[in-house]
Amino acid sequence: MKKLSVRDCDLKGKRVLLRADYNVPMDEHGNITAFMRIEESIPTLKYILDQGASLVILTHLGRPQGQRVSAMSVKPVAQVLERYFDIKVKFAEDPLAEETLALCQGLQPGEIVLCENLRFYPGEEANDDDFARKLARLGELYVNECFSVDHRSHASTVGIAKYLPTYIGLLLEKEINALTKVLENPDRPLVAIIGGAKVSDKIKILAKLLPIVDKLIIGGGMANTFLAAKGYNMQKSLVEEAKIGFAKEILDGAYADKIYLPVDVRAASDFSNDAVIKVVPVDAVPLNYQCLDIGEKTVAVFATALADAKTILWNGPMGVFEMSHFAAGTKDIAKIVGDADAYSVIGGGDSAAAVRSIGMEKGISHISTGGGASLKFLEGKELPGIAACLDKVGKD
Repeated sequence: MKKLSVRDCDLKGKRVLLRADYNVPMDEHGNITAFMRIEESIPTLKYILDQGASLVILTHLGRPQGQRVSAMSVKPVAQVLERYFDIKVKFAEDPLAEETLALCQGLQPGEIVLCENLRFYPGEEANDDDFARKLARLGELYVNECFSVDHRSHASTVGIAKYLPTYIGLLLEKEINALTKVLENPDRPLVAIIGGAKVSDKIKILAKLLPIVDKLIIGGGMANTFLAAKGYNMQKSLVEEAKIGFAKEILDGAYADKIYLPVDVRAASDFSNDAVIKVVPVDAVPLNYQCLDIGEKTVAVFATALADAKTILWNGPMGVFEMSHFAAGTKDIAKIVGDADAYSVIGGGDSAAAVRSIGMEKGISHISTGGGASLKFLEGKELPGIAACLDKVGKD
């Protein structure tokens, strides 16, 4: 870890401004339906308060495009936070208002203010300097605990860091350490499972991982492009014609023996949960059908590839996980990974949802809170939000 964490500063009596990720799903009545992102932040919040500090929390929810949208208010989060603390969580309707500044400046140690959705303000995503400066007034030091948006140069990820000393939170520290271990110091064999719809979304991560993994499992819609590159007729399946050449280069290249592809698929007559389904070998996809999930024989092949793994990295589903009839492959892989005697890291998104849907999350070493951010990190990119945090100098 090359960044200073919240553990590296004196917090007693300080007013800590913290950027959390409370972009949580809500139903039509404004009830939060999944609490993982809130729960993951609690150790950091408790640590800060236990050190004798007060807290001002910034976050976002959804994509309101710089407009105030009542359905995207983060006020319900305040009520959830109160379950973890024995105090009332104050709510600031407008983080830029002078009354909010007065409220924050008057906080006593152990008190919490949650500010309204940052994305109600155009200045957040535009990284407007004046907006960042006004937010910075709310605290005396800043803690970045929002890995999921650290690949964005927003006011709350990089702008505030110009005005306040900025440290990484305990969750962000955990994210960095987990992904760095996979990339730089994995126990071997290291097996990566890469899924999702498109090869074009994963080209950079494939290029980064192929030289360092011992095995690479490819599933999901992107596998169709690789199978097409091998000469199979994928019928109406999603195939990126422009990426077939790239897939051929990999399949014919120096790392070809590391790659595992589906051997059978769940093919559907239409892109619908109610379509006619046939489980067929990859060389026998029926006319006008499309491949929407991996088959049981593929699960067995992938399970064998994972059997001796000591480190597993998984990013992306094995099929159209949103449809129940095409979620089996992803769930089967989730169980295998959860049961594995390996250090396992899941890069958020549908693969994380699959693990939770079958109650296997306790078998996973680390489930990332950031889909896009974890991808960028694994590609070897420097994330602006992390780069803006203070570096360790002369520390181990």
